[in-house]
Amino acid sequence: MTQQPDTPASPDAATAPQLYLIAPVGAVPGAIAPLLAEIVERFRPVCIRIPGAGDEDRLGRVADVIRDIAHAYDIAVVIDDHIQLAQKHGLDGVHLTTGAKQVRYARKELGADAIVGAFCGASRHEGLSAAEAGADYVSFGPAGETGLGDGETVPLDLFEWWSEMIEVPVVAEGGLDPALIATLSRMTDFLAIGPEIWGDETPSKKLSTLWR
Repeated sequence: MTQQPDTPASPDAATAPQLYLIAPVGAVPGAIAPLLAEIVERFRPVCIRIPGAGDEDRLGRVADVIRDIAHAYDIAVVIDDHIQLAQKHGLDGVHLTTGAKQVRYARKELGADAIVGAFCGASRHEGLSAAEAGADYVSFGPAGETGLGDGETVPLDLFEWWSEMIEVPVVAEGGLDPALIATLSRMTDFLAIGPEIWGDETPSKKLSTLWR
């Protein structure tokens, strides 16, 4: 995933992470379009990820809407796990929620130019396996408290170790707040924000409190 010097999270644009936007789960195409267009115009994320929940028809319509908005600004679009939907709807790749398990298969199906990312929870081993299998980026999370799952969060020293030792870009996601973003900004390539803003009446305004 190519980094672009847009809207840094800190004054040092040379080292600042880039914004990786997660679309809302269960998005309705007509409703998400204006909200997403405003966010893209103001904040220029480097990538937008579509959650994979829902039936094929709805996901396809959501993918088409998000792709058209994102590609107008040269922003990449990936979707959770659905390799065939990524191909069918002209997306840039997939975000695999199963760690390293399907990285090689996704690469074979989508080709060398596609984005293949892997979510690896809090597992350094899984992250290394995904990187060795050819993932373009590895995502760890949740970085902060979310109230979901077993409550385990990623130790911040994992991000620090990864950024110092591994060349494959790293994404931090889950439970991000301004203080955590400030800490993670020196040790991540991308910060994934989505659930933190979509419950707000004005998602773009909420994002402005997180992403400066």
